[in-house]
Amino acid sequence: MSSPERICDAATYFSILERSAADLDWDRVDQIAELLYRSYQEDKTTYLFGNGGSASLASHFACDLAKGTWVPGSTLKRFRATALTDNLPILTAWANDSGYEDIFAEQFRGIIQPGDIAFAISCSGNSPNVLKALQVAREAGALTIGLGGFEGGFMKALCDVSLIVPSDNMQIIEDLHLSVAHCLFTLVRHQITLHGAEKVVAARAS
Repeated sequence: MSSPERICDAATYFSILERSAADLDWDRVDQIAELLYRSYQEDKTTYLFGNGGSASLASHFACDLAKGTWVPGSTLKRFRATALTDNLPILTAWANDSGYEDIFAEQFRGIIQPGDIAFAISCSGNSPNVLKALQVAREAGALTIGLGGFEGGFMKALCDVSLIVPSDNMQIIEDLHLSVAHCLFTLVRHQITLHGAEKVVAARAS
């Protein structure tokens, strides 16, 4: 990519954000939403992970998927999602005893199952701990999904499906990562609500 545009006023920032959003691969977003919904149908678990701002988004997205997709008053099963970033003792234990590059991979070795989703979030796509976790997940037979930026980095080759935000500005990438996460959550919730209503109608008709 070319050098990032110089941003010296709000109009420029939001103009870049708008252009980057327009250039997103929306079909890929829909595809990832379908994969997340399929994991729900098959009682699989989605694990989210990343560093820094991406760690915050992993926690936020896991909360949206696990709690926000619940239909109030219904008896529908819950979406199984968790963020590998949320257990500070285990993160620091693996970082101290093994190395920071192992903080997600070693968690996976104890919990990841075939058909689960390993959902990596990395703006650069080159974080060693993210790459190592994806390798472990692939070896375990999990589906790997990546949310990245810039050119996708090494993460792109380790993902079954990836969405790369077309920007070389870290803040723009993180802004759109949050928007994509909210979009995915909204689409999954719609599917759960729609099919849940269909089951209720079918049960009443039987």
